[in-house]
Amino acid sequence: MPARIAVAMSGGVDSSAAAALLKEQGCDLVGFSMQLWDQNRAGAPGDVPLPSRCCSLDDIYDARSVASRLKIPYYVINLERQFEDLVVRSFIRDYCAGSTPSPCVLCNSHLKFDHLLRMAREVEAEHVATGHYARIMRDPGTGRYLLLRGRDAEKDQSYFLFDLKQDQLARAMFPLGDLTKVQVRELARRYGLSVADKPESQEICFVPDGDYAAFVERHYRDAVEDQPAVDPLAEGEIVDSNGRVLGRHRGIHRYTIGQRRGLGIAHSKPLYVIDLLPDRNRVVVGERSEAGVDSCRVVRPNWISIPAISGPIRAFARIRSRHREAAVTITPEDEGSLNVKFETPQVGVSPGQACVFYEGEGIIGGGWIARSKHAEIRSRS
Repeated sequence: MPARIAVAMSGGVDSSAAAALLKEQGCDLVGFSMQLWDQNRAGAPGDVPLPSRCCSLDDIYDARSVASRLKIPYYVINLERQFEDLVVRSFIRDYCAGSTPSPCVLCNSHLKFDHLLRMAREVEAEHVATGHYARIMRDPGTGRYLLLRGRDAEKDQSYFLFDLKQDQLARAMFPLGDLTKVQVRELARRYGLSVADKPESQEICFVPDGDYAAFVERHYRDAVEDQPAVDPLAEGEIVDSNGRVLGRHRGIHRYTIGQRRGLGIAHSKPLYVIDLLPDRNRVVVGERSEAGVDSCRVVRPNWISIPAISGPIRAFARIRSRHREAAVTITPEDEGSLNVKFETPQVGVSPGQACVFYEGEGIIGGGWIARSKHAEIRSRS
């Protein structure tokens, strides 16, 4: 066990229980909360800030209360500037470019296990523990650190951690990886933690009301320095795959590939968003037979259980955090990108989302879904 461990404390039950469990094991702990986002900026002027999973003053208060209960030192570090630069601006730019972002992955790899790890060294802690439901082990044969699913399949968060590098995994700890959510709450109650029954939100922390489109509209001008020729917030055409106009949309940022609801088009069969063309300010829709794709291009891969691939391999892939894993064949292409071919066509394969590869309990690696060459040709035509 490391001599000293920094614990990331969000003020929720998971991170609090992780700290309690490590304390019970006799670890020397230092608690840290990251101030990432001013919730007063999330809503429209005059709105009352909504509760969030993290970043609010109430959450900081809860984390401080837990640290006091556990009798561990506690610090709040302000990473608002880094969070805005690395996560929020990327989130806004992606939506305006017709992509669907994965901000939680960026937050994990660039803040929790980068900036926080650096801060931990200042208190002589070489490891950072979080409340993620995932597991880490070391392969005795290769020496590589492996990232495994959490035991609780309903709470497994390994998908959001796929981009962690070997040096980050070497210093990360996930004390809750073998526990269920029920066990975690019981642990928090046993320690008398005030957050034992605190509800959890499924929304992105800086958009607590879930209205991503309104958030993008409020912050777009500040986030995008070079304004594109076509205003991504403007209304435009909804067309079918042959370019026939079916209706109007309210801005590219309000749509994601695979979306079926909220299109406002009367049609004999359900329609899905099958492409977004920001350069032409168009939303392309089609029936389910057109919505499924048999392959996607993945860029900037990060390999965990292996150093890389030199030829085709088979695995199971998730294209969203709660997506049912699909059998795939992964083939390396030029410039480090990958071709991921699905055994069965998948709906909702959206650029900007993470595509994570699993084998059994562990993650082989993953990367970021990019626009297909077919979509690029259609965008130009």
